[in-house]
Amino acid sequence: MASRTGRWTRMLAGAALVVGGLSSGSGRGKLLSLVGLVPLLAGAFDVCLFGPLFGLPVKGEAIRRKVGLIGEDSLLPHPPMALTERPTLLH
Repeated sequence: MASRTGRWTRMLAGAALVVGGLSSGSGRGKLLSLVGLVPLLAGAFDVCLFGPLFGLPVKGEAIRRKVGLIGEDSLLPHPPMALTERPTLLH
């Protein structure tokens, strides 16, 4: 769950719950969208609320360090290039 794939899965599932709940227009739908905010924000802020249940820390970075997942800190596979390293377009 602390890997890049796990974080994306949590955020997409949370977003689906939020959109589905809001689109229903009912009181239960609003409650469902509030519940969906939990995995959405947990994935976005890199926290794993179930970590302590398995004897792991809450912070995703600490979990990855403890289990040996190196290089999966960002949500995107490759960090963006610095502005000085980007190729320039000539017209």
